[in-house]
Amino acid sequence: MLNQRLQQKLLQKLSPQQILLMKLLQIPAIGMEQRIKQEIEENPALEVEGSEDQEDTVDDLDDEKEVDEFGDEVEIEDYKDKEEEFQVDDYLDDDDIPDYRTRMNNYSPDDDYKEIPFASGTSFHELLQQQLGLRQLDEHKYQIGLYIIGNIDDSGYLERSTDSIVDDLAFTQNITSDKKEVEEILVLIQEFDPSGVGARNLQECLMIQLKRNDQKVSSEALELAKKIVGRYFNEFTKKHYQKIMKRAEVDEEQLKAAMAIILGLNPKPGNSLSETTRNNHYIIPDFTISNTNGDLELYLNSWNSPELRISNTYSGMISTLSQQKRNKKQREAYTFIKQKVNSAKWFIEAIRQRQNTLFSTMKAIMDYQYKYFLTGDETKLKPMILKDIAEMVELDISTISRVANSKYVQTPFGTFLLKSFFSESMLKDDGEEVSTREIKTILKEIIEIENKKKPHTDEYLKTLLNEKGYNIARRTVAKYREQLSIPVARLRKELG
Repeated sequence: MLNQRLQQKLLQKLSPQQILLMKLLQIPAIGMEQRIKQEIEENPALEVEGSEDQEDTVDDLDDEKEVDEFGDEVEIEDYKDKEEEFQVDDYLDDDDIPDYRTRMNNYSPDDDYKEIPFASGTSFHELLQQQLGLRQLDEHKYQIGLYIIGNIDDSGYLERSTDSIVDDLAFTQNITSDKKEVEEILVLIQEFDPSGVGARNLQECLMIQLKRNDQKVSSEALELAKKIVGRYFNEFTKKHYQKIMKRAEVDEEQLKAAMAIILGLNPKPGNSLSETTRNNHYIIPDFTISNTNGDLELYLNSWNSPELRISNTYSGMISTLSQQKRNKKQREAYTFIKQKVNSAKWFIEAIRQRQNTLFSTMKAIMDYQYKYFLTGDETKLKPMILKDIAEMVELDISTISRVANSKYVQTPFGTFLLKSFFSESMLKDDGEEVSTREIKTILKEIIEIENKKKPHTDEYLKTLLNEKGYNIARRTVAKYREQLSIPVARLRKELG
């Protein structure tokens, strides 16, 4: 049975414009240019200010072509046909190159001509394939070798087992082989340069390099190094030097000579190639802070955000169609054009709001951490959480989080992620409130100057920090040490 009922509900929904703004806030400077290009490609009503598309609007076309020679009205499809009918490109032969393009100096002095540099060279895998081609192998073994090389990662390691390779050769390459044949070809590849390539783990990688040592060191130290990697590798990784000396029956001087050889090896042979053959990842800062005679100035890097505007053509179409009676096709065209124009307006407004939000948020952070940005001294960093900045700019905490998580700022002291400036507070013994980042900086300095023969334990580091007035527990010291990517005391130990 159907019943009618009157209810009151309180709902909170985000409008499409708000959702678009939230998405744009998360995009860093390096991805904003691509996002704008994507929007321009998807929305014909959006174009870049100053583009070559600034032609006569449809209003002008309406005056000339709204009524044909018989006095009949022309529909919107006729406009499209007439525009396409007289395209200059249709009368140009693609094979005909204008004379000015064949001249050497066909650029104005005002042109901003930029060349894109590119790196060329032999990649890591191409180098291995070239060496494989120099070996006297039949087609069957050569194909197996190529497949093994294809499974070697950029660091030079073969992460797959020989059993898996045998199965893959059979199922994907239609090559019948066995484990023994694959391992024979793998041993051959392990003789290639760079030394250590094709190893399945770090121990095998180091052993390959030791076996190919050029004998520039004493044979006694080299044999001991092989013995350490082959027999006492677990103790070596944990730096249990006393156990190694006791089991190998050597003194500290002999161990130091062997360790010097091992530490001179390359744990990632694939990375030994020139960096020009690899892809470089650059950070493009969203903000720049400069120090001008003691005054900080903030700039928003918007070089990759061109000025956008609504297409005159689409604006004219809406004006024309709204002033006349429309049939079904024209109503559909009007709805489509209006939707595209509104979408373009929302996008332009979202870009403007994004820039305002980014600038106001970074300005608040700069003002809050003014002493740090003035001097670069990390001990000047004040405790700062998202709520502090949200209250200053009168925005939601989630909005500040979106800005801070993916944006970088360039300062006179380096380029940093905004998120790194946020930290919790801690009270010193004298009641002063300090940032946890300040404590991490002091902890790092203490570890850097410690005696590496006998590094400080977490308990002793806690004692040293307590003496400086930072009352923290041992587990907190261990947490900060791990966040700084500093190993425990045993792994920081070095031979004298």
